[in-house]
Amino acid sequence: MAALQQRTIDLIREHRSTLIAQWRDNLNAAGQNDDSRIGARDLDIQVNEFWQLLLSALSAADAGNLHGAEWQAIRHFLEDLSRDRAIKGFTSSETATFIFSLKRPLFQLLQQHHSGDPQSLGEQLWSISELLDVLGLHTVKAFQRTREDVIQRQQEEMLELSTPVVKLWDGVLALPMIGTLDSQRTQVVMESLLQRIVDTGSEIAIIDITGVPTVDTLVAQHLLKTVTAIRLMGADAIISGVRPQIAQTIVHLGLDLQGIVTKANLADALALALKRNGVTVSQAHR
Repeated sequence: MAALQQRTIDLIREHRSTLIAQWRDNLNAAGQNDDSRIGARDLDIQVNEFWQLLLSALSAADAGNLHGAEWQAIRHFLEDLSRDRAIKGFTSSETATFIFSLKRPLFQLLQQHHSGDPQSLGEQLWSISELLDVLGLHTVKAFQRTREDVIQRQQEEMLELSTPVVKLWDGVLALPMIGTLDSQRTQVVMESLLQRIVDTGSEIAIIDITGVPTVDTLVAQHLLKTVTAIRLMGADAIISGVRPQIAQTIVHLGLDLQGIVTKANLADALALALKRNGVTVSQAHR
């Protein structure tokens, strides 16, 4: 970044109150002061804290190196601000406005006090613009990282909710699958199911694929991996919900499911599991 003149830094320090007031006006015009997601008091605290960090960084010996240790505190501040606003539902542009709203007050200050030296004015305007652009970009990047983390966490939570492991009987677990089975979901399924096998000491796990729309080679491979993992835990696996269309697809693909017990529906799979456990189920006579 092009260096700011000491004169410019002194001007920013001397006109602190005016600059902050104008900055707040710009934030208000952008609607941030009246936003229910962040209170006016919290916004004032953020404005004042950023300003203190900015002055401290500008006064450092190596202020021109925005990636140096002098700017570490302000980078961390912007990361925390971005994380907080991402969680509260702000957009990236609304978050970046916190930085870019400071441009106009600083530009106006420079124009007032460097008007007699066009070359110096141009250089300092460029330096200020570059400084705020870099900080604004850092803010947006931090915001995007947080949003990606939030989305990933939500996806993982949805995966866990969409693959519940149900205890049907002592020693018998069931995992009803609904929707597409991909690599990420297979991993979640295996971890959840294997942990439940350990926790409950179950000997049989039923994987019900009634809700899986299609079975292709990749889906079948995922099922085989899950069954193999179950067996390694010392339990048996039964796949239920094998409809005629799925059976035909498996045959057409030439997939080898030898050694894997399959049943047409969950009821048949449960009956087999109970039989293996020595439980006899009979229909009551009316």
